[in-house]
Amino acid sequence: MTYANLNTRFSQTFALTTPIALAPMALASGGALAAACAQAGALGLVGGGYGDLLWTQREYQLAQTLLDGHTHRLGCGFITWKLDEDASALDWVLTQAPRAIMLSFGDPRPYAPRIAQAGALLICQVQRLEQVAQAVEAGAAVIVAQGAEAGGHGMNAQLGRGTLALVPEIADWLAAHAPATQLLAAGGVADGRGLAAALMLGADGALIGSRLWATQESLAAPGAKAQAIQTNGDGTARSEVFDILRRKNWPAPYDFRAIRNALHRHWEHRLEVLKAHPEVARLDYEQGVAQADFNRAHATVGEAVGLIHDVPAAAQLLATISAQAQARLGAFNAI
Repeated sequence: MTYANLNTRFSQTFALTTPIALAPMALASGGALAAACAQAGALGLVGGGYGDLLWTQREYQLAQTLLDGHTHRLGCGFITWKLDEDASALDWVLTQAPRAIMLSFGDPRPYAPRIAQAGALLICQVQRLEQVAQAVEAGAAVIVAQGAEAGGHGMNAQLGRGTLALVPEIADWLAAHAPATQLLAAGGVADGRGLAAALMLGADGALIGSRLWATQESLAAPGAKAQAIQTNGDGTARSEVFDILRRKNWPAPYDFRAIRNALHRHWEHRLEVLKAHPEVARLDYEQGVAQADFNRAHATVGEAVGLIHDVPAAAQLLATISAQAQARLGAFNAI
């Protein structure tokens, strides 16, 4: 279906029917979800995340198979500081003619030449205005403005920005300094109202994570999705707790938003103790994962969790979001 009000620069660049990109969520945005999003008219980004070569190969090849060669809406995303340790997964993906590569959390400039040489468009995620110039210098075709509302990793509470103010400020900066560079909004976008709002704020589309995390094709655990349905927007927190428990040595100033479950609450005000003596807590967490007990295991969603009430197929969800946004923007245009 074609949505006239959603025909943005981003839609046109990637031949999309809706200006939405799947957030490349590590261990959740696998091949089935990326392919479903691409088939539904969005940009499907496999969650290459920490750069595990075998996982990335398996899931990217699955997406290629499901798309039966129609991979013009398929790409992959990586955590940039992990590429600094091992870029083999990126190098492999670049042999597969991806439409786009998204880099987040680190300096994208060392990887930009090889991405451009492979013919892929570079998407760079930022959390603050001060990061935008570096992304433009790297040759980013698209900037993702990630608000602190987002699930998973992002800027910490001290330095993080809200999506509502961050997106138009970056839009204004790009209009003045790099008008050809496109902009996506991320953080808190979970329905057609959010997509319409992103466009009204000056973005060319939206990168959606949490809402697509709670779909049938997502690799997130069923118990985590069930917990998300029962959680409202007050029920998440941003901290280092789950990074410590998972042995993820994230650099400052980034931390992690997830549902604020019982284990998180136990440690969130005792971070120094947890850092000094994490062994018992890690065992508790690992047992929770093994037992699918999400009072201990984590569920990676953002503040938009309060807008998640079911676990539909990705195509159904994208159609709903797009129709809602089309209607909202149409009503506004009619006024």
